[in-house]
Amino acid sequence: MIGREEILRADRVIRPFIRRTPVISVDAADLGVAAGPLSLKLEFLQHAGSFKARGAFTNLLLRQIPEAGVVAASGGNHGVAVAYAAAKLGRKATIFVPTVSSQLKTDKIRALGADLVVTGDFYAESLAASEIWARESGALPVHAYDQPETLWGQGTTGMEMEEQTPDLDTLLVAVGGGGLIGGIAAWYRGRVRVIGVEPEAAPTLFRALEAGRPVDAEAGGIAADSLAPKRVGELMFPIAQAFVEKVVLVTDAAIQQAQQRLWDALRIPAEPGGAAALSAIVSGAYRISPGERVGVLVCGANSAKSSGAL
Repeated sequence: MIGREEILRADRVIRPFIRRTPVISVDAADLGVAAGPLSLKLEFLQHAGSFKARGAFTNLLLRQIPEAGVVAASGGNHGVAVAYAAAKLGRKATIFVPTVSSQLKTDKIRALGADLVVTGDFYAESLAASEIWARESGALPVHAYDQPETLWGQGTTGMEMEEQTPDLDTLLVAVGGGGLIGGIAAWYRGRVRVIGVEPEAAPTLFRALEAGRPVDAEAGGIAADSLAPKRVGELMFPIAQAFVEKVVLVTDAAIQQAQQRLWDALRIPAEPGGAAALSAIVSGAYRISPGERVGVLVCGANSAKSSGAL
């Protein structure tokens, strides 16, 4: 079950280990958009540099961890988060990442004391290798998005957002495997319009909603290390069907433009995946209606190339 009760339980358990990240109100004109104020949730300020710490701690605190520790596959951010949570809780962690993962993220995983395995060109290949390792070692798999505890933890982001901005009409959320948007949509359950944003080069949820089931999609583009898992999770998909209003697609150029505007206006060094949700507004892929109160998740900043200004 993935619902409000489970998300509230997760929040109670992980609260001592995570940050309540701030929400700031920004005049959209400062970001080059002719619209009213935007509420930006700065989840990139979370421990380990992204929202992923929420799901990582939920898994490690609510599941029985064997002596072999935990194993995770990741484009980068989930791996950093699992390594961080494992280090804080004194657990062993083995992280599998593809070659597309950024050097900054792999360096962070190593620095946190996890065993790092770089294998495969994309996330799906690293996931397959991690599953073999789990069977052979006895380590507990901590899936980046297709695990109930992961969805519960990511759902606490939506819980916080509602507490901080109770008058929202719409919330834009970047989509990779769907753990974040799935958890958030499970929390709101239609009380707020939840809009998914994906790169044109990695339209996982877009293709799944078209097909009526999770299907393989392209897995490339500038945000490939965070938003290109090949297909969305089975657990989040029925939630998305019920409570995600639609998915809009954005170009790599739009994502880079949003990164630059976040840096120029607010000195926010968002990575491509972290800027994707805002890019839908900056590019016009999502158009704000008059009087519409819109929230945007800035969900990660784990990249040495977070902004063209850096």
